[in-house]
Amino acid sequence: MGTSKYIKPTESELEILRILWERNKASVRDVHEELSKTKEAGYTTTLKLMQIMFEKGMVGRDDSVKIHVYHPVVSREKTQKHLLGKMITNLFGGSPTELVIHALGNHKASPEELEEIQQLLNNLKKQ
Repeated sequence: MGTSKYIKPTESELEILRILWERNKASVRDVHEELSKTKEAGYTTTLKLMQIMFEKGMVGRDDSVKIHVYHPVVSREKTQKHLLGKMITNLFGGSPTELVIHALGNHKASPEELEEIQQLLNNLKKQ
């Protein structure tokens, strides 16, 4: 995949990418079994999605053996940054403050997460 154009993954593609990011590589069967734990998904649908993702350049594939093993080509961090940037722009009018207010107002953060957020804020104030 070229670096000049970012390919935005669909929700289903993101689910597959999350599995591949966690495992580093997996067969279609492995991904399908993981997806089936949380939703009803047909094996052929998973296979087709992964083939499309390969064609788009989101995942790579080792087809030197009978069972194709896929691995992520796009990084979790780059994908998170891109999608978050789009969300801040499109949903929160470009305001990261609005995003944080909504995120922390609607989801209870653990004491550890709050401490991590506080450290980040302290570091940003020093810059």
